[in-house]
Formats: sequence, structure tokens, C-alpha cells
Amino acid sequence: MALQAIAFYLMAVTTVVAGLAVVSARNPVHSVLFLILAFFSAAGLFVLMGAEFLAMLLVVVYVGAVAVLFLFVVMMLDVDFTALRQGFAQYLPIGGLIAIVLAAEMVFVSVTVATNGAARLNDTPMASGLSSVTNAEAIGRVLYTDYVYFFQAAGLVLLVAMIGAIVLTLRHKPGVKRQIVADQVLRSPRTGMRVVSLKPGQGIDQ
Repeated sequence: MALQAIAFYLMAVTTVVAGLAVVSARNPVHSVLFLILAFFSAAGLFVLMGAEFLAMLLVVVYVGAVAVLFLFVVMMLDVDFTALRQGFAQYLPIGGLIAIVLAAEMVFVSVTVATNGAARLNDTPMASGLSSVTNAEAIGRVLYTDYVYFFQAAGLVLLVAMIGAIVLTLRHKPGVKRQIVADQVLRSPRTGMRVVSLKPGQGIDQ
């Protein structure tokens, strides 16, 4: 039990420190790396709470896809981060106000749960027969029965966001030959092949 408590506090402190480093690091690549560390630490916390399925989703989806995508986008795009930091002082009061409101909400929720308990605030308590249900099966019942439309809407939003990111980062540089799939598919033997009559000792002019 003591070892589990030590692991909990260690990963909790690592998650908080990594989250602060994400927003305070000057290099955006370092911010993404700290974000990956925060995801791994949060996944460890899920494992300690018995939510192995959520820990696996956090590692596979966020670390394996989203965070790596952020890292490659930040490293590949030629972004002038000096120009982006010029308006930092201008938006600092608004950002500080939002941070204070979020911190107050988190403290309020933590104090309420610690005082009254999470089970009393739940209007739909779990049935007594769900003790034999695995973690993955319980999440599947919630996602694909009660909240199936919200789950599909979240997937649609992620799809639109992915398409928007591809469209925004797509650049057509002049002087670079690009593959046009439609022209290749619609090509006929008349347009794709040229018959040339050569005389002895002559070559083909390109």
C-alpha cells in the first residue's frame, strides 16, 4: 500500500510539473516532449485507479498519434515563434483570469468530492451486478448505449479537425512537380504514347 502511495504521488507530481513545463517552455519542441511526459504520467495514474483501458487509450491515441503529430508539425513547419510571442504581454491578463477561474473550479470540485464523496453526487449509481464486468466492457456499455450519438459526434469533430489541419498545412511550392492522379487515370494510349519514326544514326529530341 505504501509503494502504491509513493507511485501515486510521484506520478502526480510529474504530471503537474510536466503540465507547467508545457506552457512555460520557450522551445515548442520541448513543450510537446513535456506534453508526452504528462500523458505517460496520467496513464500511470489511470493504471493505479484500475482504469487500464483508459490508460491504454491515453498512451495509444494521445501519445502515439496526437502528440507525435504535434511534434512533427512543429518540427516541419517554418513558424516564426518570435513574432508569435510579441502579443504575450497583451493577452496575459485575460489568460491569468481564465487560469484563476479554472483553478477555482478544480479546487471546488476537489473539496466537494473529498467532503461528500463521489458516489453521493452520482444520480445514476452503478448496479450491484456490475462488479464482475470488466473495465473495457463497462466503458463500452456507456459509450455505445447511453452516449452513442455524442461519441459519434466527437469522432466527426475530430475528422473535420484532421481534414482542416491537412488543408491548412498543405503548400504548393512553385517549380515543384506534383503528381496529378486524375490526369494519370484518364490518360489514353493516344495521349500517353508517342510513335516516332527514326532514321539510322539519329536520336530522339526531348
